[in-house]
Amino acid sequence: MEFGLSLFGLGPRHYASVAQAAEAAGFDSVWLPDHLVFPETMPATYPYSESGSPQMDSNMAVFDPWVICGAIAQATQTIKMGTSVYILPLRHPLVVARALVTLDHLSNGRVLLGAGVGWLEEEFTAAGLDFRQRGKRMDEIIPLLRRLWTEDTIEHHGPTLDIPSVKFQPKPRKGTIPILVGGASPAALRRAGRLGDGWIEIGTRDFDQLAERLGAINAARAEAGRADLPFDVTLMLRSGGFGDAPDDLERLADMGVTRVIASQEIKQGQRITVDAVTEWIAAYGARVIDRAKG
Repeated sequence: MEFGLSLFGLGPRHYASVAQAAEAAGFDSVWLPDHLVFPETMPATYPYSESGSPQMDSNMAVFDPWVICGAIAQATQTIKMGTSVYILPLRHPLVVARALVTLDHLSNGRVLLGAGVGWLEEEFTAAGLDFRQRGKRMDEIIPLLRRLWTEDTIEHHGPTLDIPSVKFQPKPRKGTIPILVGGASPAALRRAGRLGDGWIEIGTRDFDQLAERLGAINAARAEAGRADLPFDVTLMLRSGGFGDAPDDLERLADMGVTRVIASQEIKQGQRITVDAVTEWIAAYGARVIDRAKG
C-alpha cells in the first residue's frame, strides 16, 4: 500500500515545501485538483454530493497543476506528482502530451496522470467544446497520448480529432506516463478497465460499493485482454470517512487498492497554515504510514 497526499487549501508557492514534508513522512505521491474555469453561478450538478452542490464556489482560485508540479519536481527527489483529476477532454492532446513529457523530464519520470471526463458542462461550453462528446473524446485522447509518447511518427484521423503526420520528441524517461482513469459511472469504470493503467476514485462510500466497482473494472479488463497487466487502484479518502481508519487499510489492500490519498480535515472557517499542514503530515506519517509499512 502506498500513500498519497491531497494538496489543497494553501497558495501554490507553499506546495513545494509541503511536498518536501510529505516525502520525508513516507508519502509516495502528491495530488492536485484541476479546473479550467468556473461559470458565474455554479450549478447543482456535482456528482459527489447528495445535494449536487459542489464543494467550491465560482470565486475559488484555481491554478494550473502542471506548473505547480514543476516547482515540486525541483524541490523533491522521489515523490511522484499526479492529478485528481485532470479534465482531459477539455484539452488538446498535443498540449497535454507536451506539458506532461516536460514534467517527466524535470522529475526523472515521477508523473502520474489522473484523468476524468469532467462534470461541469459550463466549463466545456466556455472552452467551445461539446459536453456530450466528452466521453468519446476521452476514449480517443488516451490511446493518442500513448502513441505520442512511444511512436516515432504519429498520424491520427478520428471522430473528434484530426492530426496530420507529426514527430513528437522527446519521449518520457521511463517509456511512457501512467494514466489513471477517474470516475464511478458505468462508462468510467469500463473506460478504466479498457484503457487505464489504473483507476482513481474520490466518491466511493463503503466496502460493498468499492467491491462492486472493482468488479466492473476487472470485467472490462478481462474483456479487453488486459487482465494480466499491472493496474494501479488509487482511492481518495476523506478524513474521518470510509476507509480512513488504520484498521481498514489491510482490507483495502486485500481488495486490490494499491494507494490511498489522504487529506487533512478542514473545518468550516478554519485558517490553514503551512505549519499546521506540515505538522499534520508528520503525524499522519508516524500514525498511519509507519504502522502500515511495519
